[in-house]
Amino acid sequence: MILNLKRLFVFTVVFSAAYFSGSASNKQKSFNWAPVIEAIIEVESGGDARAVSGRSCGAMQITPILVKECNNILKKRGIAKRYTLADRFSVSKSKEMFLLMQSEFNPTNNVEKAIRAWNGGNNYKVSVTNGYYRKVMAAMKKK
Repeated sequence: MILNLKRLFVFTVVFSAAYFSGSASNKQKSFNWAPVIEAIIEVESGGDARAVSGRSCGAMQITPILVKECNNILKKRGIAKRYTLADRFSVSKSKEMFLLMQSEFNPTNNVEKAIRAWNGGNNYKVSVTNGYYRKVMAAMKKK
């Protein structure tokens, strides 16, 4: 059962990346973000989909600004789908938002960039995101 859930998760991640990437390369469409996403969830909320910290919510601690940015990307791509603030409490929709952000701002699938940007925004400073980056990498090694 657990193996089937992991396969379903990997399929969902790869499928979502392909769906949201628009004209992304085959490399991006097939990149497996699952280990990074699961590590971020562990660091951000310990897996609690109902977690709230300030304006950040859900398993991946998504801010209202990130929701707005995702909706801007979707609009720019001509995709009718839109996210709501309530979607931050959905683990699957949170993962979709992560993948959408990567397809837009990280087309080379740089894992370090993805982790640091998730913590510090797209214009992150390495010195500010070092602790977070180390925590996520340690969580990835545990899995």
